[in-house]
Amino acid sequence: MADVLPYRPRTGEIPTDPGVYRFRDAEGRVLYVGKAKNLRQRLSNYFAPLRTLHERTRRMVTTAASVEWTVVPTDVDSLQLEYMWIKEFDPPFNVRYKDDKSYPFMAVTLGDEAPRVIVTRNRKIPGARYFGPYPKVWAVHETIDLMVRAFPIRTCSDSSYRRAMQTGRPCFPGQIGKCGGPCSMTVSIEEHRAMVDDFIAFMAGGDERFTRDLTRRMLAASAAMDYEAAARYRDKLSAIEAVLGKSALVLAADEDADLFGIAEDELAAAVQHFVIRGGRVRGVRALTIEKELDISTADLVDHVLQRAYGEDQDVPRRILVPTLPDDAAELEVWLRERRGRKVEIAVAQRGQRADLMRTATLNAQQALIRHKTRRTSDYVARTQALTDLQDALGLTEAPLRIECFDISHLGGTNVVASMVVFEDGLPRKDQYRSFNIAETTDDTDSMYQVLRRRLAHLDRPEPEEEPSSAETGEEIEGAPRRKPRFAYPPQLLLVDGGQPQVEAAARALRDAGHTEIAVCGIAKRLEEIWLPGEDFPVILPRTSEALYLLQRLRDEAHRFAITHQRKRRRNDITTVLAEVPGLGAARIKVLLKHFGSVTALRAAQPGQIQEVQGIGPVLALSIHTHLSTR
Repeated sequence: MADVLPYRPRTGEIPTDPGVYRFRDAEGRVLYVGKAKNLRQRLSNYFAPLRTLHERTRRMVTTAASVEWTVVPTDVDSLQLEYMWIKEFDPPFNVRYKDDKSYPFMAVTLGDEAPRVIVTRNRKIPGARYFGPYPKVWAVHETIDLMVRAFPIRTCSDSSYRRAMQTGRPCFPGQIGKCGGPCSMTVSIEEHRAMVDDFIAFMAGGDERFTRDLTRRMLAASAAMDYEAAARYRDKLSAIEAVLGKSALVLAADEDADLFGIAEDELAAAVQHFVIRGGRVRGVRALTIEKELDISTADLVDHVLQRAYGEDQDVPRRILVPTLPDDAAELEVWLRERRGRKVEIAVAQRGQRADLMRTATLNAQQALIRHKTRRTSDYVARTQALTDLQDALGLTEAPLRIECFDISHLGGTNVVASMVVFEDGLPRKDQYRSFNIAETTDDTDSMYQVLRRRLAHLDRPEPEEEPSSAETGEEIEGAPRRKPRFAYPPQLLLVDGGQPQVEAAARALRDAGHTEIAVCGIAKRLEEIWLPGEDFPVILPRTSEALYLLQRLRDEAHRFAITHQRKRRRNDITTVLAEVPGLGAARIKVLLKHFGSVTALRAAQPGQIQEVQGIGPVLALSIHTHLSTR
């Protein structure tokens, strides 16, 4: 592969102005669209020596056959043009979005003569005002039922409205008290429009002036002994309080904001978009993003905001993000043009905003896990993954049994390893194993030791009754105590690591005389697949079912190794501390929670130990002395 791309333009030909660039393939298809404040500086990054580029960036520039650019007057113009071209060309190397689902919205059809409130998934009703999205359809209906008690606006269909206005007879929902439009023959069009305005004002911000006003009217009617009117105001007040009670006050009562929580790995990201109006979460939207090129979190936030507000979207006064994008100032100008007023993009750093950001991020992390496991839970996807893996690794048969190994340690101490087993693309937790490694020089030596111990079981007959884990130093997750050990040989061994770990695994297979078993490794930074004896890795497409399966195996092995290591550390230090006179289980638990690790507790001075609740100066000195002598 040539180190210089044939279509690379001369440096002097590229302007230093802001603009938008497009990479095209030989057929003219747009592969990637990007923007830059300085086109020459940005494009020079793509034309650096190929060996220095990120693997996925290298794949994009070598797939392309040409690059072109368009100069624009300002950075804001480049942002707008980039968004327009991404929408037009849908480039395969730009981030790709997948809505987790089609969310229901509450919509008020302001374009109608007598606006009505409806539940819809259609975001393109002319003149409609939308609220939400809501997680469930029943949640929208429940909110509408409560709201029309306080603001009785039209809920009937257009045909019912027209028939009622022509005949002078109330529509059927109006007859049973479910519609408060002019078709119910109780209000005029003008009075109904005023109620619609109040409905929207309340839903847009949860304006508490309605609560205060209804309370004042109820008390005044009660004082005037107009108890029927007071009862009506009481019922409306109860409906409003019920709506407010369904969404907790998470920010200040006058706060209107959108908050974006993001969780990501090398190939995908999950976004949780919290819509906050009047300090309350009024809607939640989830997005899944597939990344082809390696982009930073700041660039990802940039793309997410462009997508979120590129259409006719309600833009709030404040937008809270985990990381500020590099062009935050230009984005604020772009959003101000859409809102008509100032918009602030900020990082949620402390207080209620930071708490809410942690909640959104936690939801995003869980959504990312669901996204990655969804494919492996589907039979067709699992079959495709195994077939793709067979083709990519050049195996003679699909690897129906895969064993993945991971090494975990804490600063070179408490070295453990894990083995997880997937059969037919699904985990077999009854066959998971964990290994304790007494002495080792590095991770490759640890990997070699563990694989030799595992492979040794292939050459010995299985006992009728398995020895306990206490005898072998190996543990089983979710299995009966007596179980045939290592019952079947795997078709594929997967190790967590790159070329060094793979070579150590291949050496273990040769020394054990089991070269019929295939081996590969997955390197976390670039998600590359390494094979023994190869100078270059195998790069699986980001949408590959095989890659998702290998990632799931690697992540599960890492989880299992960390779990075992933490259990060992906890047991070790608990056993040692239990020998200290006067130190019971409750105080040991508090100590471990306070210091977090064995190393930190051993290094602590008596004065620092004494700061822990329930630990006096004499007991702190005893703990310090006991740990120092062990």
